[in-house]
Amino acid sequence: MKLGFIGFGNMARALAEGLVGSRALDGASIGACARDREKLGRATAACGIRAFDTATELVDFADMVVVAVKPHQVEEVLQPLRERLVGKIVVSVAAGWTFDRYEALLAPGTAHVSTVPNTPVAVCEGVVVCERRHSLDAAQWRAFERLFGRLGIVQVVDTPLLSVAGTVCGCGPAFVALFVEALADAAVKHGIARADAYRMASQTVVGMGRLQLATGQHPGQMKDAVCSPGGTTIRGVAALEHRGLRSAVIAAVDAIEGE
Repeated sequence: MKLGFIGFGNMARALAEGLVGSRALDGASIGACARDREKLGRATAACGIRAFDTATELVDFADMVVVAVKPHQVEEVLQPLRERLVGKIVVSVAAGWTFDRYEALLAPGTAHVSTVPNTPVAVCEGVVVCERRHSLDAAQWRAFERLFGRLGIVQVVDTPLLSVAGTVCGCGPAFVALFVEALADAAVKHGIARADAYRMASQTVVGMGRLQLATGQHPGQMKDAVCSPGGTTIRGVAALEHRGLRSAVIAAVDAIEGE
């Protein structure tokens, strides 16, 4: 399998880093192209992958093509490549580009799937949200899922839910980073060195996430298990509830979704 990125910004780099780091693909099996050739050269060298001068060369090289340009550039970039993309697996990470839009743009019969990955794919702890409606056949879907599944979890959702799923998983890392920073600030306030505080706060988030995924427990049960009657943790939970942690998180998602 050879994978090519049309566009090589932050998300494309995160995907490439995860695939190379997990040894799902080696650098020679991944290529990228972008308008800024100098910047592309630096970025691909850092990931150990191949840089191509044109999108045409990139598409001819790849079996699976990841569309990673900005949403407003998709049509301009793909229109000249329509015929060359027939027989390839086209994976979109461009926000707002769902099945129907690609069906109108690509040549009939082109295999394509729209996704919304998040940046933790770089360390294979990410989420790749996929639109349920796609045009991959069974073998192509298995190849896609096998490859992208190395980056974390592949979560399939219906088209109307793709936006909010992308918000939760794509914007959620920023919310989690704010929480980690705040928890670490509290530790620093009470005397812990900042590097140690970040390390402990981040691992606590990672650990609880992995525990929930491993057990399938309701998060409320996991919270209750740490909250002894009259204990310290429940006092902290009460303080967070009093200051509206839950409503603030929900409001953040609503703000992005335009509610």
